[in-house]
Amino acid sequence: MQRYKIIIAYDGFEYSGWQVQPGVKTIQGELEKCFHRLTGETVKVHGSGRTDQGVHAAGQVAHVDLPPHLPKGKIIQAANSLLPSAIRLMKVDAVKAAFHARRDAVSKEYRYFIWNAAVLPPCLCRYRTHAYRPLDVAAMQKAAALLTGRHDFSAFTANPKRIVESAVRNLSVLTVRRRGREVVIAARSEGFLYRMVRSLAGFLIRVGQGDLPPAEAKKILSRKLRTAVVPTAPPQGLFLWRVDY
Repeated sequence: MQRYKIIIAYDGFEYSGWQVQPGVKTIQGELEKCFHRLTGETVKVHGSGRTDQGVHAAGQVAHVDLPPHLPKGKIIQAANSLLPSAIRLMKVDAVKAAFHARRDAVSKEYRYFIWNAAVLPPCLCRYRTHAYRPLDVAAMQKAAALLTGRHDFSAFTANPKRIVESAVRNLSVLTVRRRGREVVIAARSEGFLYRMVRSLAGFLIRVGQGDLPPAEAKKILSRKLRTAVVPTAPPQGLFLWRVDY
């Protein structure tokens, strides 16, 4: 078998997240069905990480082992002809058998997109979170600067219903930028806690709306306990943007 590194883009709106689950449509499930049709064999697709229901990806990375007789140059064309239109292979590279999409990743970047205007255009409703109140981006940037770095992010995660050894993460990048009516939050780390990016976005939106001062970020970090002060922002604004190796 030949191992391939695949880069996948998807619209997660109609899917119950990345991971295979019984009785529902998932991104991983659709990919595995596609490769089964291509090869006639049971094929496991290993992703760099999970995305939640409704979350999108521009650069999800996975690895998959396929029979060597499949021409590399035709894998993208063949797979995309079988996949639903909301899922596309963007790039395929042959890699060494030791490559692992999750274990070998050194950082991930997520981007959260907010439409900051009175009305959200219907064509964007799957891909932007609507904040109709004006956002003070300068205040959001101040709060983001306080959250950047190595911290215990217990206050910015939800219960994943599994054991997590540590809530300490190094948030190497957390930026907020305005582009016209759009506000974009970018977060990069070697790893994220369950719903951490959506929690950071929910808090920063509250700061931008004037509900909380930027300095509240330090107080929340020090509590190491999730409270209602930190809401979980909706999933539709979130994209897994890239994974680095």
